[in-house]
This record gives sequence, structure tokens and C-alpha cells, in this order.
Amino acid sequence: MDILHLIDRLEELLGEARRLPVGGGAVMSRQRLADLIDRMRVAVPREVYESREVLEKRDEILRAAHEEAALLLAEAKAQMEEQLKETAVVKAAEERAKEVVTQAQERARNLLVDAEEQARGRLDEAQQASRAQMREADVYALQTLKKLELELDGFLATVRKGIASLEQRAAERPGG
Repeated sequence: MDILHLIDRLEELLGEARRLPVGGGAVMSRQRLADLIDRMRVAVPREVYESREVLEKRDEILRAAHEEAALLLAEAKAQMEEQLKETAVVKAAEERAKEVVTQAQERARNLLVDAEEQARGRLDEAQQASRAQMREADVYALQTLKKLELELDGFLATVRKGIASLEQRAAERPGG
């Protein structure tokens, strides 16, 4: 069932609701409203749910990337502190720590970019699939309506022949 049709039904249900004398509230059948909501859920295209899953997966990947970046930063700080404690070559330790932090930040950026690209790609695929299904449904509906039109034209021709035949018989009878 078309989601837009169901939204129209929801609007009609609201129009049929009794208005409360105070405030802007209205009273309507809870069962009818629940039934309409259930039908709306069923009518939502599968791609919408898939898009939501893709976005959740993207958020999960982003969280993992942030966690990994935080771990890498913590490791870099721990390494830097250890090297400072050893006081061997403080300058070398600072440079190494900066490299590790830069690498961690670069890796985190790359993970974020990859996750966003993957999410965008899946969302685009879902939208394209949805459009293709809508086009297929429109083509099927058009073909079905054309077949129905042909059948109705055939029925109409048969009815007209029957009428003409009866009129001819009536005209051929004496006194008719």
C-alpha cells in the first residue's frame, strides 16, 4: 500500500475525530489509529530500513575509529612518558611521540573518511534500488491498466453487438 495514501487516511481519521470542547485536542478511535500506524509501518520501503542500518553501521565504524584513535593517542603518550623517564635522548623521544600522534591522527582521519564513503555508497545504492523498484511498479501498473482497458473494450463491443442484435430482431418482428 502506498505510504502517501496511508498518510491521507491518517489525515481523514483526524478530520473525523471529535473535537474536545477545551483546547485543541481531539478524540479518535485508538484501534483505528493503531491499525493505520501498523499499515504505515508495513508500507515503508525496505530501503528506508536498510538506510537506517547503513547509518547505524557508519556510526559504529566512527565510534570504533574514535576509540582506536584514543588508544593510539594513549599509547603514544605512554611511549613518550617512558622515553622521558629513561632520559636517554629526550629530543628523539619527543619527535617519535609526535610521529606516533600524527600517524594516529592520520589513521583516524582515514578511517573516518572510509566509513563516511562506505555509508554514502550504501545509502546511494539503497536509494537507487528504491527508485528502480518504483519504476518497475509503475510499469507493471501501466501494463495491467492497459490489459484491463483492452478487456473492457472487448466486453463493451460484445454488449453493443448484443444490443444491435436485439434491436434488429425487434425491428424485424411484425408490429415491432
